[in-house]
Amino acid sequence: MSIDKDLLDRLMEGRSPGDLFGKTGILAEPTKALAERALSTEMDVHLDEERGEEPPEGQNQPPNRRNGRSQKTVTTDSGKVVLDIPRERNGTFDPMLIAKYQRRFPEFDRKIVSMYARGMTTREIQGHIEEIYGVEASPSLISAITDAVMEEVTAWQNRPLEPCYPIVFMDAIRVNIRSDG
Repeated sequence: MSIDKDLLDRLMEGRSPGDLFGKTGILAEPTKALAERALSTEMDVHLDEERGEEPPEGQNQPPNRRNGRSQKTVTTDSGKVVLDIPRERNGTFDPMLIAKYQRRFPEFDRKIVSMYARGMTTREIQGHIEEIYGVEASPSLISAITDAVMEEVTAWQNRPLEPCYPIVFMDAIRVNIRSDG
């Protein structure tokens, strides 16, 4: 998928190059718009599913519908973004994109785990995240994220091994041969 050049020109109009990728860069706006659009679509699907269900016998409940929005600050790869999360009257909506009580996009957690897997300490990860993304993440937050996946890592390390693993070694020798002298 390619992005229309006219759209890019309109987005960059009146902005300096430093405004494009900084903490308050241009990426925050489309991230916010896309996330809010996805959350709104999730709400539509949720309400449609509830309308399809029949209420329990003897209960005549009014139909569930939208009931405003609440703001939530979410940490993304490009910094912090304030999202307007849709609400509904019954309070049964649990978004999948950013679940209740979640304050970071899932990609952000994966990056922290990958840095930890490469042997970086929590303080080094904290400094790296603050330097690159401009987000202050405490060492306790980083530890909590890595501890959350540690159970899965331990289970994978202790899994039963297969009786046979095929291994293929490939070797090659490159020789330059001069012909004609």
